[in-house]
Amino acid sequence: MIVDIDGVLADAGHRQHFLDPPWRDWDGFFAECGGDKVIEETKILLDLLSAHLMIVLLTSRPTWIQKATTEWLDQCQIAYDLLIMRPLGDFQASPGFKRDETQTLRLHGYTPVLAIDDDMRNVRMYRNQNVPTVFLDSGYHPH
Repeated sequence: MIVDIDGVLADAGHRQHFLDPPWRDWDGFFAECGGDKVIEETKILLDLLSAHLMIVLLTSRPTWIQKATTEWLDQCQIAYDLLIMRPLGDFQASPGFKRDETQTLRLHGYTPVLAIDDDMRNVRMYRNQNVPTVFLDSGYHPH
């Protein structure tokens, strides 16, 4: 099972203002991730499924906030088996990054049975990759 973090597990509403026009401050947006509240419904779902499925957190968050992300996951007691974050220097759009990582997972013998994402661009990508997908409308992305 592939699960996104921002808007799916983490309520990033308090930092959305960093992405308001005219300039998107991605560094500011990501730097504030430690203050996110957990989205309880998704956490409960992962708790219920964790014994039966491998849970891969696949996020477009950059690796420079890996420590803050893993601390937040530990603090919130989020069940997961693998965390995949965007490497430094990877500036492609989220669907391309997540498609590439999903293909890499498959090359390593992992078969995704479900994905959960809040960005309809990613939902369309997963579905094009024959991965059943649940769309959660966080309100962060136009669709």
